Amino acid sequence: MTAPVPNPDPQAQARSRFMLLNLIRFGGVMIALFGAAVIGKRLIEPAEIVGGLMMALGAFEVLLLPAILVRRWRTPPGA
Repeated sequence: MTAPVPNPDPQAQARSRFMLLNLIRFGGVMIALFGAAVIGKRLIEPAEIVGGLMMALGAFEVLLLPAILVRRWRTPPGA
């Protein structure tokens, strides 16, 4: 794997990271809502398992994944 090229503009890097975090959160909310719809409307069988897994994945994306990414971005390269 090649080393990432440092972004010369820190403001552009911060803007892109902010956008990425918000898109991840939005995607997580959409996945969780679809999981709730699967459970409520019985779209797929077994609805409780599939919908519950989708809701858990959505919760992970909303609550934990942004924190994991922020911690990774704060860690200096090579550490």
